[in-house]
Amino acid sequence: MEFLTAPWREVYVRKICRRTKGCILCAALKSRDDSRAFILHRGVHNFIILNKFPYTPGHLMIAPVRHLDRYEKAAKPAAEEMAGMLRLCLKVLGSHYRPQGFNIGMNLGRTAGAGVTDHYHLHVICRWEGDSNFMPLVGGARVFVEDLKTTYKRLKPLFKDRVRRGKKGSTRPGRA
Repeated sequence: MEFLTAPWREVYVRKICRRTKGCILCAALKSRDDSRAFILHRGVHNFIILNKFPYTPGHLMIAPVRHLDRYEKAAKPAAEEMAGMLRLCLKVLGSHYRPQGFNIGMNLGRTAGAGVTDHYHLHVICRWEGDSNFMPLVGGARVFVEDLKTTYKRLKPLFKDRVRRGKKGSTRPGRA
């Protein structure tokens, strides 16, 4: 079995949690500058944000606007909008990065691996053959072809355009 490892993430989460008072997702949501917060799209109930320490380029998170620790606490419209946003993410990432697969999931609770335990969120991670290779383990290096600002600049207009055109998977009210 191969593992997609990212040991630098634990250091990041601990640093961010010490520096940020309160929830890091709520802090990003309150930002007036989406480009600095790396927020790609805001819906009525949820928002899409780049993960600041991604496993792979285009690693996104969909998080509710309401600060909730468990998915089952979300109102039905919020859960439906999250499903629509997931479709939107898959379409945008699929057309831009052309990954060979995706990992999609939530880590609910510290035992499950959650870095942010009190504000649930859905991870969308692009996957390619060989992305779990030996480089991080043997060479102590991870290889990314772009930084977060570049990823944001590439993806932001794609999300905006996809939502504007009202394609299937849009997050407009009434469309899940």
